[in-house]
Formats: sequence, structure tokens, C-alpha cells
Amino acid sequence: MNYEFFIAKRIIGSKAYKSSVSAPIIKIGITAIAIGIVVMLIAIATGLGLQKKVREKVVAFNGHLTINNYDTNSSNESVFPVTTEQNFYPEFNSVEGVTHIQAVATKFGVIRTETDFEGTVLKGVGKDYDWSYLEAFLIEGKLPDYSGDLNNEVLISSYLANRLNFKVGDTFQMVFAKDNVEEIPFIRQFKIAGFFNSGFQEIDKTFMLGDLRHVQRLNKWKPDQIGNFEVFIDDFSQLKTMDTKIRAATPSNLNTQTIEEKYFTTFEWIKIFDNNTYGIIAIMIIVAGINMITALLVLILERTQMIGILKALGSSNWSIRKVFLYNATYLICLGLFWGNSIGLGLLLVQKQFSLLKFPDPEQYYVSIIPVHIGLDYILLLNIGTFVACFLMLMIPSVIITKISPVKAIRFE
Repeated sequence: MNYEFFIAKRIIGSKAYKSSVSAPIIKIGITAIAIGIVVMLIAIATGLGLQKKVREKVVAFNGHLTINNYDTNSSNESVFPVTTEQNFYPEFNSVEGVTHIQAVATKFGVIRTETDFEGTVLKGVGKDYDWSYLEAFLIEGKLPDYSGDLNNEVLISSYLANRLNFKVGDTFQMVFAKDNVEEIPFIRQFKIAGFFNSGFQEIDKTFMLGDLRHVQRLNKWKPDQIGNFEVFIDDFSQLKTMDTKIRAATPSNLNTQTIEEKYFTTFEWIKIFDNNTYGIIAIMIIVAGINMITALLVLILERTQMIGILKALGSSNWSIRKVFLYNATYLICLGLFWGNSIGLGLLLVQKQFSLLKFPDPEQYYVSIIPVHIGLDYILLLNIGTFVACFLMLMIPSVIITKISPVKAIRFE
């Protein structure tokens, strides 16, 4: 083993090697691995980052799962109430992994001003509402407090505020239709406590947040009647498993729906990034492997005489192959080192300073290109790249077994 390492070290460190014909080819091979790692790291980090950001925004306004009555209503308005007198409310202790449950209700209405009007959904929330998910999206004003008496303050999106020329502190009237459209509609006056901006236009143009008791009064519901429950869990990857457990822990007259089911199109769209990432990884590994194969072939051909001498001295084919594989392993590690250094450096700069932005934020639901840096995928990527390149290098090393000592020593 020491003999093989000694030969490999002499090959790598010799001046003849560094000034030989193979030197530029080997540098290209190392560069290909480094560039491949940089591209793969960026692809995975940005893909996971975008998925995570979009998922966080949707979950913040809807929860991971919702519990409601079975009905055919496909609108955003609560029609059939659910009682809060449930075993799982206000604490969902029967299922491990549930972090929070809150009661909400929705009511469609029209915001009316002197010059304009806009249809939107009033989402009523109560004192159990977890505002921590929305704090990151608050851009102006404050979060309303619904723990006391009936509160007329609401939180609206900057999208609606810009369309209706609202400012924090403004008041406006909102019109709600009655069941009998011929009757005079309900009119409520609200005061703007603050603006939020999720960057998710489908949510921003649809919802405003207000006191749950307004929706209950508009629908003539009892104080213990709400539209649905929103459930939050601690691990999104266990969403389907948690859905099954929560469904089993709720009464048979109630239905559960995951956020993936509710926003099916959005989640199918972000899953496309997985396929793109897998494609980029496959292409980069193949390119890096081909370059390393080329570099090893050139190195073997350039060292044909040395191979012949080693065979004449009694070295086995496998021991000579290991000399070149050790050499190639060093080159792969060199490429991985530079690739990780450059790739992680670029990702850290983007994460810290947010230099790169999407040209069309509405299309991607975020303005700044997000990155997610995780030790798990970095290790898997490096191990996978190393193993794949090493296995591909086994193919050209077979040529060593075909070299005749006599012909090799005479080789010019």
C-alpha cells in the first residue's frame, strides 16, 4: 500500500507531470468537477429555498391542514359552521406533532370607497390566532389585537392598499350580501391597522384579516360556531402521515384537507424544480466524469513506459491500476474542494446580502432569490459525485491490463 502511494505521489508531484501534455487536460478535469459542484450546489440551494419560501407563505395564511364540514362549497367563504366544542380544541394533544390549532371563518364582501370598490374575503380570526407566522410579512403598521372586546381593526395587503389608495389608519366601509339578495346588505366599517405583503398575489388579492366575531355576527352564528380549524404541524415532510392521524382523531362528520390539496397547482409547480435539479445533477456528474476519464486516459498513455517497467519488475495489474486511481482520487478531491469553496461562498453571499432578485417576482411569488443551505444535501452531493466519478474511472483503468511490458518499454 505504501509503495502504491509513493508512486502516486511521485506522479502527482513530479515536475515532468506538471509540465507534461496531460497537465492542461488534468486541469480541465479538475475545473469541470469544480464547476459541476458549483452549479449543483446553486441549483439545489435555490430550488429548495424557493420551495421553502413559497410553502411558508401558503402555510402562514392557511395552516398545514384545515378541518371543516363536508360540503360541496368550493369558494373561499365559510358556509356551514363547525362548533368549537371539540375534543381536539383548543389543544390538539391526541396527535403528536401538532404544534397549534386555531379557529377561523371567512366572509366575502366588497370594499367601497368614494371612487372605487374591490371584492375581497374577510378572514375572521380570534384570540387563539398565531400571529408569529404573519410577522415576517407585516410591512407597515401593527398587528391587530382580538383578545378583548369586538375590534374593528383589520390587516389588509399592500396589493389592496395600492389599488384603493389606502393608508394605515384609514377607515372604509365593506358591504356584505344577505342570503336574500333583495334585502339591504350588511355594511360594516373597519379601520386599517397595518399592511402585509406575502408576495403571493393569489393570497394578497383575496384575503384581509379581521375579528372573527364580525363574521359570526354577519352569518348569525353562535359564539361557538366557526368556519373551520387551521392546524399547524412541526414537520412538513410528514404532512400526509399527519393528515391520516388527524383525520382518525376527528369526528366522522368533519373533513380534513392538506395545504397541498388546497393549493394543488402551486405545489405541483414547485415540484417541477425537483425534476430540474435532478436533471442538472445528472448532467454535471456525467460531464465531470467524462472529463476525468479523459484526463486519466491521457495520463495512462503518457505513462505507458512506466507501466511497462512496473510490470517487468513484477507489479500486478491491479496494483498499477490503484496507483492511477489514487492519483485520480486526489484530483477529484481537489475539484470537490474548490467547487465547494466557491459554491458555498456564493450561496452565503446571496443569503447574507440578497444581491440577486427575480425579474418578475409575481411569477415566482418571491422577489429575492432564496437559498437554503443544508449540511445533509451538501454531504450527499459530495459523496455521490465522488463515488460516481470514481466508478467511471474504473473503466479507463482497465486499459492498464492490456498493456504489454515489452511493447510498453519500447513505447515512444
